[in-house]
Amino acid sequence: MLATPSSDLCSTALGFKTFLEGSYQKNNVVHLTSGSLIPLLKNSVWFVVRGMVKLGAVSVHGDELVLGLVGPNEPFGAAFTNVEAYDAVALTDCDLLCCNLAEVEQSPQLALALAKAMTARYRQAESMLALLGLRRVEERVRGFVELLAKDFGEPCEDGLRLNLRLTHQEIASALSTTRVTVTRVLGQLRDERWLQIDASRHLVVIGTGHR
Repeated sequence: MLATPSSDLCSTALGFKTFLEGSYQKNNVVHLTSGSLIPLLKNSVWFVVRGMVKLGAVSVHGDELVLGLVGPNEPFGAAFTNVEAYDAVALTDCDLLCCNLAEVEQSPQLALALAKAMTARYRQAESMLALLGLRRVEERVRGFVELLAKDFGEPCEDGLRLNLRLTHQEIASALSTTRVTVTRVLGQLRDERWLQIDASRHLVVIGTGHR
């Protein structure tokens, strides 16, 4: 069972991370390598301790859909969706902590941290809906990369570096377009020097890097 944190521990993202790190030492944390399928357990919630998880589904036509991304300190699980054929895949090597929903209910601090994290997920979903409403695919792709940089980017010398890798097909699936179109638009953004690829093949967003 998860230990209950002190009253102020989960009031900030740093506090929540401290709580997860403490639990990391006391509980069975699952380590999964990139590309692993994560089991979605009934009445349980996963917390990301380290790494990045991709949430997806398959449409009635067999198309792969990208529904969201989950990073450190954030939760995901079957309890948060009504989508059929829903899945979660480790986008990078991950350390994940599984918690029964009853444990969340017993810890006001953990419940509050969960609520804050779900609020952030809700904002991400709204941002994605707004992007899908844009007519020009170029604006969708730029907005999507900028959203990733804002939520998951790490400051570097040239801007914000994305330490996760999405294929062009995965980006296309998230934005209701084609892989060929995504490849073309990303090439344009590189030509405009709004975007670059570093030596490790990670995207660096120059246009949002020094705000």
